[in-house]
This record gives sequence, C-alpha cells and structure tokens, in this order.
Amino acid sequence: MLGTRGFIASCQQAVTILSVGCLLSTASWAAQYSASFKGTDINEFINTVGKSLNKTIIIEPNVRGKINVRSYQTFNDEQYFQFFLNVLEVYGYAVVNMDNGIIKVIKGKDAKLAPIAVADENSPGYGDEMVTRIVPVYNVPVRELVPILRQITDNARGGNIVSHDASNVIMLTGRAAAVNRIVELVRRVDKQGDQEVSIVTLKHASAPELVRIVESILSSAKTGKAAASSQLRPKLVADERTNSVVISGEKRARIRAVSLVRRLDNEQESTGNTKVIHLKYAQATDIVKVLTGVAKNLQPTTSKSKAKSTTSNREINIQAHEDTNSLVITAQPDTMRSLEGVIRQLDFRRAQINVEAIIVEIAEGDGIDLGVQWASADAGVIQFSNGASISSLAGAAADARETTTAGTSVTTVNATTGITSTTTTGATTSGGDYSTLASLLSGVSGAMTGFVAGDWAMVLQAVSASSSSNILATPNITTLDNQEATFVVGEEVPVITGSAASSNNTNPFQTIERKEVGIKLTVTPQINEGNAVQLKIEQEVSGVKSGTAGAAVDVIFSKRSVSTTVMVDDGQIVVIGGLIDEDVQQVESKVPLLGDIPILGHLFRSTQSSTTKRNLMIFIKPTIIRDAATMSQLSSRKYNAIRAQQLAERENGIALMPYTQAPVLEPVELPKSLQDYIKAQKTAPPQKINHDE
Repeated sequence: MLGTRGFIASCQQAVTILSVGCLLSTASWAAQYSASFKGTDINEFINTVGKSLNKTIIIEPNVRGKINVRSYQTFNDEQYFQFFLNVLEVYGYAVVNMDNGIIKVIKGKDAKLAPIAVADENSPGYGDEMVTRIVPVYNVPVRELVPILRQITDNARGGNIVSHDASNVIMLTGRAAAVNRIVELVRRVDKQGDQEVSIVTLKHASAPELVRIVESILSSAKTGKAAASSQLRPKLVADERTNSVVISGEKRARIRAVSLVRRLDNEQESTGNTKVIHLKYAQATDIVKVLTGVAKNLQPTTSKSKAKSTTSNREINIQAHEDTNSLVITAQPDTMRSLEGVIRQLDFRRAQINVEAIIVEIAEGDGIDLGVQWASADAGVIQFSNGASISSLAGAAADARETTTAGTSVTTVNATTGITSTTTTGATTSGGDYSTLASLLSGVSGAMTGFVAGDWAMVLQAVSASSSSNILATPNITTLDNQEATFVVGEEVPVITGSAASSNNTNPFQTIERKEVGIKLTVTPQINEGNAVQLKIEQEVSGVKSGTAGAAVDVIFSKRSVSTTVMVDDGQIVVIGGLIDEDVQQVESKVPLLGDIPILGHLFRSTQSSTTKRNLMIFIKPTIIRDAATMSQLSSRKYNAIRAQQLAERENGIALMPYTQAPVLEPVELPKSLQDYIKAQKTAPPQKINHDE
C-alpha cells in the first residue's frame, strides 16, 4: 500500500521513477519509506525529502546537479533522514541543522564555517551529520599528533583539525562518522602514551650514578628510527632522598629497564670504596672542608654490610686534587652516597652579579680679599698680614730706583817741576736692582695698586678666587654571588716611615711605605630570595693635598669613604652618600676706631671671605646574571658602546694625518645558530592561510 506523500512526489517528477511505500503496522503507525531516484535533479530530491519528513529546507544557490540512487529496503523517519545525508555527502554537500528546526543545504567544504552542532561524549552524532568536537589529550602532545591525523582527513569535504597546545586539546570538524573514527584513534594513541611508573629502591648502588649508567646503556642500544621514538626509551629519574630509581615508559621498555637496574644493584665485593669525583663549578679545596665536617657525623652510622663483618673499617678519607679540581673519596657505600648527595648540592653554577657604579665628587670653593695699607715716613705703617708688606714694597721700590753719583775734582803737584794740575770727573748714573721687587710682586694675587705722595704711601690689593673639581668614575665589576670584588684606580705615593744613620753617617737609610690613593670600590653582593640583592659596599676617594705631592715627609692625604650594607632589587639603582661638608669663613682685620667709620672705614680694613663645599654621591646598580645569555647581553652592550665611540673618532679623523684611520674594535659576531635563524626569517616567504584546510 503506497503512502499518500510518496504518491504525490512520484507524480511531480516527469523523468524520475519514485516509489515510496507507507506500510501500516499493526503495532504502530510509523511511516516506512522505500525510494529510487534516477537522473533526478538534486533540488527536486531535496524538496521531496523535505515534504516527506515535513521539514523546511533552505538550498544554497550553488547546489545543483543530478543524482542516481536505488534503494531495495524500507526506512523509518530517522533512517530516511540519514539516507538523505548519505546522498548529499556523496555529491559533496552537507546539511546544517539550525536551532529553529530549519535545515540548510550547503557545499561540504563550507560546512566547517557554519554553525554546526557541538558534539560530546553523550551526544557524539553519527552518520554523515556535520559536527564539531573537542577532544582532550592527556599523554601525547597534540602538536605531534595533529600532523598525522590531517593525513587521514578530507579537507575538501568539510573536515578540519585544529590543535590548542596550551590546553593540549584537538578540535575536530567533519562528518560524525569520520569525527568519531578520529576520536577513537586519538584515544588509542593517547592510551599508549599513558605510561605507568615503576619505583625500584636500591640497596647498594647510588641512584644518580645508576641512572647515568642505565641511560648510557639504553641510548647506545637504540639506533636508527628506534632511537627517535620516545616510547621505546624509558625515562629514569633518581630520588636521592630514598635512594630509589623512578622509571616511566612503555610497559616492555619499563620492564627491561627495571630488570637492568636490579641486576646492577649488587653489593660490592670489598667493604671499601674509592671514587674520583670531578667538580664542575666548586673548588675542590673548599668542598673538602665541608665534607670533612659532614663525614664526622656520618661515621657512627651502621651500614647493612657491617652486619656481615663487624671488623669493617669505617674510616673516611677525603682528598682534593687541585690540578684537576677533583675529589678523591674513600668511604663505605652508604657513606659515599651521602657525600655524593652533599657534593651535588654544592657543585652548581652560581649566579653572578654585575655591579655598575657611578662615583661623583664635586668640590667648590670661592674666596675674596680686599685690603688697604698705609705707610708714612713720620707716622709709621698700617700693616695687615693678608696683603703684601708695604714696608717691603718701599724697600724694593727704593732698590729699583736709579742712583746718580756726583762728579769729583782731583788736584796733583809735580814734585820735579812744582806745577799744580786739577782733574775733574763728571756725574755718573747707575740702574736700580729690580730683583727684590720682582720677587715680591710674583707672590701678589689679584690686583694691587698704590701711590706715593710726599712722605705718604698707600697700597690697595683686591683678589677673588674660585675653585671647583669634579671627580667622576664609572667602575663596572662582575663577581660571583657572595664573592668580594675590588676596583682600584689611582696612584701609589711613597711615604717615609723611618730613617737611621750611623755615628759617622757612612750608611744612612730610610724606610718608605707606598700608600694607594685614588678611587677604591669594594663590593660583596649576596643574592637573596627572589631578585633582591644585598650589597656590602666600601667606597673610598682619596688624594694628596696640593702642595705636598712632591714631599716624602709630612704628606697630607684627603680621604672620603663610605661603608654600608644596602638591599636593592635586580636592575634597580640605589644612591649612597650626599653632602660631606660646607665651610664658610670670614676674617676681618682693621684699625680700631678708624676701621669702624662708615664707608671710609674700608680704607683702614682688610677683609677675607671664603666658602668651601664638598659633595660625594655614589650610584649603584646590580644586575643578576643567571645564564650565559644575560652575560652576553651585558658584555655586548659595553663592547658596542666602546666601539661606537671609536667609530665616531674615526669619522672625525686624525689631525694632520688624513690617510690614517683610528683603530676600531671588531663587531661582535652572533652564534651560528642565531645567525641561521635570522637568515631563515629574512628569506622565508610570507605564510598564506588556506581556508580549505
């Protein structure tokens, strides 16, 4: 008995032979469909199914073509809809079920961008229904699994696979049957990656040493493609606390490793044990001191082997071989394991600290003198100690004057003839002596003037002085954590500390000590928890007072020093120091009563004023260096700064030597691996996004 809907559909198709049967069962009234389509337009096929299932279907304009399908069985509603999906999948189309019950028919390759249903474990979907599913992976990295799965995915028919490395999940889009198949493959692969763990507690051997031996054996046994598979090689980790070996991996590989570990864990033939341990970072002589103290506490410990031999020798011998920086230890196996654990904790790469400092000392001084001095042949002299001596000036001026000697007449009588004759000489003038005046004026500072009127003389002297100094140093020190570093830039000044002479002065001698002066910086950094650095700083700026540098006796040294301990974060700047002293002095000499007269009193006064200020500032910046990359970055920065200065000097050229170039440091070369990476980035073509994948 044919159903009414099947009959109407068969009448609407001129070329198509359609027979749809609706069978009424005594148990239920569910519709049954049997259909055959030959050379039928796909749009007519879609309309027929929509009417049969009473569904609203929207067809994309690009959906066209003819289909040929023959069915020899009957379907219920659900089976008939799956038959509909199968036919569309064969011809490259897909169905999108909307939330409002409407169905859209689009091209299969565009279905992954449509709002298709998100499937899960409870509703995975089946058949050719388009679904999206998120699959978590627990034991295998998705970045390695996705390229393999893409090889079995038909991207042209709407399939797509995307991975999210951060959460280690795979997002699948495609036909439900294909998606469920991929999900099952992922589960099986992920199950193989679920590696169990075996723990082997050692009785005699040392866990770290045994792990090293077993890994060496396993790595040498794997060759070719097997060596590249992490599944075929178990992972071994030493637990020093319990002296155990933790083994994880594929079951057969894990069993093989467990068997090898147990076979190697045998008691040594002799109770004594001697090992040579090569240190990587620590100093052997320093480690010996620590191990000797630890060994004293380990000696009373009884070992398992002592139960067999009560006369076993428990003495421990630890020696350092400085040439190879190695330790030679003789001890029982259990004691040896304890000492090896201590050595591993101490022999590590210590962090370094780069300490950049800026030391600035600024000294400023100003002074001014103004004095008037009087002299009179009758009234005396007004003399101040801070000016040139007017009495000395008078004497020097008198010496510098020209002197005239008057002419003389000499009368002589000839004894023979008795004739008298007279000889007359003229007046002579001689130049003055300027040596005294020149010596006196050489010590005059500023301007000096004066006048002489009759018996009175006056000298006016005025001088203004200003001095400043700026000492700048930028020491840069790199040292190990908790290791003292010293930076010194200066000179060694000889100072006589003693002298002796014999009775006849035939063998005199002197003892001389050389004292360092200049800029000194001593820093002891210590890295605390996190990135905080504790700095123990001792800084000194010293020098020889002017006027005493050439003397070996009574040398006066100036010294400014700072000693402190500060805490600063990595890369931060801390300032130490400040104003040292500020001195203001004013000295006034005057004639009583006369010096107090307003305005005119300056003619009877001598005034001297001076100010001195010194300021010492220290800026410290520590940088923690934990790896070679940070060290290379700091070194390259300083190196390039010096090279930039040399390049600037080369551009300016050398005066009077136009064909000579100033030397320049060679540029720093990057590691070959980094050069290859940069080169690959420059030559790589821009990536294109293929939406069909």
